[in-house]
Amino acid sequence: MLAFSAVDEEKKIGTVTINRPEALNALNLATAQALQNAFAPLQKRLDLRCVVIKGNGPAFMAGGDVGAFAHDFSTTDQLINGLLDALCPVVEFIYSAPFPVVACVHGAVAGAGLSLMAACDLAFACENTKFLLAYDKVGAPPDCGGSFFLPQVVGRRRAASLMYMSEAWSSPRALENGLINKIVSESDFEKQCHQLVAKIAEGPTSAYAAYKKLVNNEPNTLKERLKQERLAFCAATKTQDFQAGVSAFIDKTQPNYPGK
Repeated sequence: MLAFSAVDEEKKIGTVTINRPEALNALNLATAQALQNAFAPLQKRLDLRCVVIKGNGPAFMAGGDVGAFAHDFSTTDQLINGLLDALCPVVEFIYSAPFPVVACVHGAVAGAGLSLMAACDLAFACENTKFLLAYDKVGAPPDCGGSFFLPQVVGRRRAASLMYMSEAWSSPRALENGLINKIVSESDFEKQCHQLVAKIAEGPTSAYAAYKKLVNNEPNTLKERLKQERLAFCAATKTQDFQAGVSAFIDKTQPNYPGK
């Protein structure tokens, strides 16, 4: 399975695991749909006290599967719409769930992986994790709520550095800038994350739900932002910049963006 979920019935903790390790959990259409399917049963569990999202293998998520974009640029927006049809409901669930959703990340956290992590209420990262927005690498704006969550989490200026200056952040810098909540040692990553999540699950779930609802009561809604992001990303697939970025990414060369 490309993604799957499980529930610790004793502690009422749900876990969603992205499971495409050979591709660093990069999102193709099948993986995005599997991720949506993995979250689906958890949305019906009103008794849950916490949900964890993590990645199997050497990385949390290395963004989208850019190779899938390069075959036929005329149909790339159709692929993007398919991906976002699956991913946007996941982001909305993370945002609106009446309990904390925690990202436990390691390795690479890039593109949609960074957007998904930023959507979560808490993020615990392995000490050697690398964070980058990466959308600029293919000449596209963020999706999966990246433009909505990142400025809220790290501030508008720092988010701009991730986008405009292609900054890659280490775990210490991510902690310093408020992108993550805690750094966990590599040797004890799974155990420490489990202990941290278990402690959260033992907390006042109803109070957490009320807090989350208050914090998320923004005038500019996530649903509207997701629509705006979708339109912006699909429009970007028609540009020469997008084609130059994807081609350079595949060829492992420096992109030359024409700016149109």
